[in-house]
Order: sequence, then C-alpha cells, then structure tokens
Amino acid sequence: MGRLGVSRWWHRRPAAGAGAGSGRWQVVTVGVPAVELLPEGRWPEPLRSLAGAVEVDLRPAPGGRGTELAVRPLGGVAALPGMAAHLVGDDPDGYLRQVLRAVRQLVETGEELRADRPVAERPAHHRPVAVRPVVPG
Repeated sequence: MGRLGVSRWWHRRPAAGAGAGSGRWQVVTVGVPAVELLPEGRWPEPLRSLAGAVEVDLRPAPGGRGTELAVRPLGGVAALPGMAAHLVGDDPDGYLRQVLRAVRQLVETGEELRADRPVAERPAHHRPVAVRPVVPG
C-alpha cells in the first residue's frame, strides 16, 4: 500500500508555474542489481562530474528488472557546476536525463552509444545528390 504512494510521488507532475529545473526526480531503470550499478559505493563516471550538485537514490525496479536510478538537483534547483551549467542552458532536467541515459548505456553495454548524425548535419560531400527527372517542356 505504501509503495503506491511512493510511486505517485516519484512521477507527480510539477506544480503550476514550475518549469525546467524545478528539482524534479529524473528516473531510469538500469538492468543490473544496485551492487553492480555502484561498485564499492562509487557513482558511475557520468554522475561523478555532478557530485555535490545532485541527490541520487537507488531502489529495486518493479518486477525484478534491475535498479531504478533517480537523480535530482540538490535544494530543488538546478545548481550544476561549471561546464555542466553552461551546457544545460534552460533545461537542466534535460541534462540530467542525458546523464542518466549515459549511465545506463555504460553499465549495460560497457560504452556510451552514439547515433549517426542526421543527413542534414553531415558534410556536403557525403550528402546524396537529388536527381530530378528531366521533363520536356
């Protein structure tokens, strides 16, 4: 019964007027037990750069599917250090989501996966040339 209340708290909507950086928990499920996620009590590399700026919480994922890793800015506001604050811009929650994705990928696959760049961002010599049929006029 108490679990339902906790679940609702974790996934609640922000109060009216609360925008990006409101200190909401960002949560990701990682497919390993907590002891593998935090070996020797050390945070995974992407989270270490945020030490002192975020609160981290671990709990078993529903259905025995690993561990839920939750992160939120300390004090309910986004007070990210140095370069992280510069990169975040107006969306500190987006940066925290990016860090959580990186942690999950590193723990589950051993590397941070990168998608190919979209065609529009590739150098011009690699873009396919559009060929239009010649229509007699």
